Amino acid sequence: MNLQELASTVVFCGIRGDERTEITGIQMDSRKVAPGDLFVCIRGRTFDGHLYAQEAVARGAAALLVEREVDAAIPQIVVSNARDAMARVSSHFFDYPSREMRVIGVTGTNGKTTSTYMIEQVLRDAGFATGVMGTIGIRIKGEAVDAEQQFGGIHTTLESVDLQRYFRKMREAGTDYCLMEVASIALQSGRVKGIDFRTALFTNLTQDHLDDHDSMEKYKAAKGLLFSRLGNAYGPEARDASYAVLNADDAASAEYAGLTAAQVITYGVEKEADIKASQLSVTPQGTRFHVTTPVGSTYVSMKLFGKFNVYNALGAIASCLLEGLTLEQVQRSLERLDGIAGRMEPVDAGQPFLVLVDYAHTPDGLDNALSAIKQFAQGKVIAVFGCGGDRDRTKRPVMGAVAARHSDYVILTSDNPRSENPEAIMDDVEAGLVKAGCGPDRYERIADRAAAIQRAVQRAQPGDVVLIAGKGHETYQIAGGTTVHFDDRDIAREAIDRLPGS
Repeated sequence: MNLQELASTVVFCGIRGDERTEITGIQMDSRKVAPGDLFVCIRGRTFDGHLYAQEAVARGAAALLVEREVDAAIPQIVVSNARDAMARVSSHFFDYPSREMRVIGVTGTNGKTTSTYMIEQVLRDAGFATGVMGTIGIRIKGEAVDAEQQFGGIHTTLESVDLQRYFRKMREAGTDYCLMEVASIALQSGRVKGIDFRTALFTNLTQDHLDDHDSMEKYKAAKGLLFSRLGNAYGPEARDASYAVLNADDAASAEYAGLTAAQVITYGVEKEADIKASQLSVTPQGTRFHVTTPVGSTYVSMKLFGKFNVYNALGAIASCLLEGLTLEQVQRSLERLDGIAGRMEPVDAGQPFLVLVDYAHTPDGLDNALSAIKQFAQGKVIAVFGCGGDRDRTKRPVMGAVAARHSDYVILTSDNPRSENPEAIMDDVEAGLVKAGCGPDRYERIADRAAAIQRAVQRAQPGDVVLIAGKGHETYQIAGGTTVHFDDRDIAREAIDRLPGS
């Protein structure tokens, strides 16, 4: 594909140099440029891709996509917004792969990963080939793709060029559906422009990412972009119907319903909804509930814990019913789902108490996890958690207060402190803990996360539940600019193995 054809997707751009130059790939990371690539110069918050243009040229870039001309002896496409242009150019380069399958996007503060896993389980059981992109990684027809190595760490939603590249791989593999987590920052920055969504599922909106969005209103507006772009084509020229699946119990849903031209389907527990759950029961074995839908009603018994997972299940039920599956198929698949990595994941080494590892890293996420545990814990609830460094500081004392309300004992520790002092982060969390009435006999601080987990395991008695929150599936820890291997599940298992009599 030549430069002129790619440039034709962006209005009012200029081409400097030979517009017949052949392009064989697209990259925005100069370290990954190969001969024949178009290198896109993106201006970020902490870097400017234009400063790496010469490195890209040295690696064989055939052309550049820039916002300002750079001193380079290769052709350049000059645009006003390189990130927006990259989404358009990469969609065209990979021949609009999202149009060739059904894409279900899931957005919300919490529950995105679990929702995509639930939908994947149902669709695969029904015989469909699926692809998944999200926080835990990328899977194509059930096979994991090593995106962490390729992209230097998993983001909830990839950059537009990588999204389109993986959409194309999915189609070449014969994928029918792609299930993807859609982060607010990805919507705000335009990463998902050019994606033809069949369904957009909204889970919930609670405090997070205020370091990116400044306020909850801006955060809500960013999520709303997914729904405002959905279903704007009616009639015989429209490729397919589109749907907005909204949580009726979350106030943001009313606004999103008004933004979208897609058909709206609601789900909930408290308010009236198209898909409604009742008779919830949480036990150490999982959660049971009754669901009523426009096509019938049934009981569902899941191996997942908590009311929050009932909400996730309802969104998945709605999304799958819209694809023509029967309620019986959906029920059977949800009951087969064993669990999800780092989502209330048990660590069982034969100990007489329960250890759960969960990704809860927001006030609402921690509240959901601890509230679920309180419903079935026979003994005390011990919480081990920290807050990430260089991220929203305002949620730290709130999470401390949540832990104080729902835990019998709390061990504050490090999460991914990044460039911040772990002790300073714990100071912020401790302020909320103390303000909520947690006395010094109910908590302690251990900055070393491995030591904190070991301490929690040592304190646990038969019937207790230890929740290790914040990192979930992650297998690394970032501190002081260094990334090291760290897996809460492995650390917990080792701590259990060291107990007397193990």
